[in-house]
Amino acid sequence: MSRDIVVAKRYAQALFELAAAGKVVSQVELELKLVVDALAHNEQLNKFLELPSVQPQNKIDLLKQSFGDQLSELVYNTLQLMIERGRQSLISNLFESYVKIAGDALGQAKATVYTARSLSDAELANVAAQFEQVTGKKIIAEQIVNPELLGGVQVRIGDRLYDGSLAGKLERLQKTLYSKAL
Repeated sequence: MSRDIVVAKRYAQALFELAAAGKVVSQVELELKLVVDALAHNEQLNKFLELPSVQPQNKIDLLKQSFGDQLSELVYNTLQLMIERGRQSLISNLFESYVKIAGDALGQAKATVYTARSLSDAELANVAAQFEQVTGKKIIAEQIVNPELLGGVQVRIGDRLYDGSLAGKLERLQKTLYSKAL
């Protein structure tokens, strides 16, 4: 595990503890997502935050101008601390770690469901229900269509990949046949 990820997890843990104390865990998650999405879609903002020649206070002022009252003081203070310590490049890692920590604490997990075709809301809910039984957690499912799967589904929950796709089954069959042929 890289040092940056460890550092981001520490910030995320501290932020989660403060958010939990204030009963604003999901609000903070939404606010962090807003920031991460803005950074992902605005290259100029990203470059500005990375410039070492710009004073940290100027970076923070720009964030406050950009987001206004969309972010709580808790999130602003966390971002300010990260920027002052030169850790602005870890904001997306902070968000990912925060989501995982919050999910674990609340008994939730995010699942990415990969399918060959688009599923209806009922079908996606059914997949989520199946994996709630497997994991014992409330599953929040997000779908990504990947025609290369041919059929079936792949579900990624955290570090685990559950592969029930036709492409995955064919690949496993091929490996089995090759190993027996040798």
